[in-house]
Amino acid sequence: GAAGAWLRTPLAPGEVITAQSGAFERDPQESSTTDEELSRAGSPGNRGGGSTTPDYGEKRLPQALIIGVKKGGTRALLEAIRAHPDVRAVGTEPHFFDRNYEKGLEWYRNVMPKTLDGQITMEKTPSYFVTNEAPRRIHSMAKDTKLIVVVRNPVTRAISDYTQTLSKKPEIPTFEVLAFKNRTLGLIDASWSAIRIGIYALHLENWLQYFPLSQILFVSGERLITDPAGEMAKVQDFLGLKRIVTEKHFYFNKTKGFPCLKKPEDSSAPRCLGKSKGRTHPKIDPDVIHRLRKFYKPFNVMFYQMTGQDFQWEQEESDK
Repeated sequence: GAAGAWLRTPLAPGEVITAQSGAFERDPQESSTTDEELSRAGSPGNRGGGSTTPDYGEKRLPQALIIGVKKGGTRALLEAIRAHPDVRAVGTEPHFFDRNYEKGLEWYRNVMPKTLDGQITMEKTPSYFVTNEAPRRIHSMAKDTKLIVVVRNPVTRAISDYTQTLSKKPEIPTFEVLAFKNRTLGLIDASWSAIRIGIYALHLENWLQYFPLSQILFVSGERLITDPAGEMAKVQDFLGLKRIVTEKHFYFNKTKGFPCLKKPEDSSAPRCLGKSKGRTHPKIDPDVIHRLRKFYKPFNVMFYQMTGQDFQWEQEESDK
């Protein structure tokens, strides 16, 4: 309620509204999954999860979902949890509860990998967190679905989001131009999806109408980099799994600046996130950063109160 009706105009999944530019309306999600990729994901030859799991069992609807947030660290989390032998997950993003819902639950089930009894089926689509219909749709599939949200300092997240779009569309306006409705007055444009996604309290309000907090795990995108094993311990506990993914699964890649999964015994190379991860951010005017921090602070405080967790984003910024 406190977030205010002016923020509530629904955005279509992946949509961007800007006052300044009609040059691009669609902001591609972290990966734009095609039907072809999804049919490959659902084909008998695709193993979808831990590579030691034989390809038998049956396809089940997921019991756990990574629902957000875009540019928060969802891919890193998915890759790490897939190292667990009791987890099978789709590598591509099905986008079922936002873009493909009309295809029905059988289509969705068919996209999933086969699992054995006792294994958990998972998928991740970061845009679910900001899709108004997603909580109701997931609740109607299974009200006991476990939900994981990877959150990150919303200022850094917005810049990372912009950086990804810029790499695909170099002609777009600068971050500073898109971030403001009125630069002189310092009015932030909260309808721009890069900024809107980071108003976590606003989106969480929608989810809490359908799911209790006990069914939602909030993972720190920052700690996923500084202490991946610690965050993965929480994830495994939340999913009711034995703590199998531990320190020994990770090494720090100095070139990329984040942890990578060590090489599993049966594979030839370490699993590091692709070149689209860890891009160098453009230099942003410090005054813009300062105004964005001020904009997000009350929403961050509200989010800490709602979740009972202090992510210390303000502390992190005063350390810089």
